[in-house]
Amino acid sequence: MQFFHPDEVKFLTPLWTGERMEDGRPKVPAGVLERLRRLTLEEAWGPIYQKGYKYQFEGNLKRTNPDPDYRLVGRAVTAVLMPTRPDLEELLRRQGLEREGRRGTFNQWVIDSLVEDDVVVVDFYDKVRDGTFVGGNLSTAIRTRTVRGGAVFWGGIRDMEQIVHIDGLQIYHRGEDPTAIAEYVMTGMNTPCRIGQAVCLPGDVVFGTQSGVLFIPAHLAEEVVVQAEKSHVRDIFGFTRLKQRIYTSAQIDTAWTLPMLEDFVDWIGRDPAGESYRHLTWEEELEQARRKAEEK
Repeated sequence: MQFFHPDEVKFLTPLWTGERMEDGRPKVPAGVLERLRRLTLEEAWGPIYQKGYKYQFEGNLKRTNPDPDYRLVGRAVTAVLMPTRPDLEELLRRQGLEREGRRGTFNQWVIDSLVEDDVVVVDFYDKVRDGTFVGGNLSTAIRTRTVRGGAVFWGGIRDMEQIVHIDGLQIYHRGEDPTAIAEYVMTGMNTPCRIGQAVCLPGDVVFGTQSGVLFIPAHLAEEVVVQAEKSHVRDIFGFTRLKQRIYTSAQIDTAWTLPMLEDFVDWIGRDPAGESYRHLTWEEELEQARRKAEEK
């Protein structure tokens, strides 16, 4: 068993065909991550759910950063922890320390592996007392290494008074406790990971909002962002036209007619609110609307 195993990570993520990180994780482009920051969780969740990925969201978590507009976005580095067992703990510590040249403790191994735009995702089997994966020092290390990243812990944290003052950091967790991390063993790093009712694979795009955390499969990330952007800009247009009393709510909430869709595409090209979405194409939607109009 190894903690650094690029070939196993590639085995777990065969649908990803793009560039990979040194550890084998899919490297979803930074531009895709940045576009995701403008969207809502529901907009990103819809395309995933429709494709059958029904266990990608967990909302039963606390946040260290209460800002409702803050978005946690990054590539998942996963870890799985279990209650300690002396023989297993000795075996796995030796693997990391002697064979892989790691230093420190299991949780430090994970954090020391982070790079820019990473998010730590840890299944600590819902342990809070003696299950505090990070405190002030390691939270600072996460912020420094990931730049814009953060963490998702199905377990606890400590030093909350210090963590809340670390700018640009978001940590989702199950609770706070003054105890230090103890009596655990890490059985996997960059392996499949469970956060509550959600499943996360290494390299998944982590998307955290005030609603909770969504894990987007890497091979779907760009498609999800495109579909979410389309949903987002349609909402902006819909709100605008409702305020202008041009369309009714019934018209906005049902399939748009060809004239409505043409009005929408024209609005994107002219209105400053549509400027950030002019890279999107609407030929398919227009063609479908034309066919429906001809059928009538």
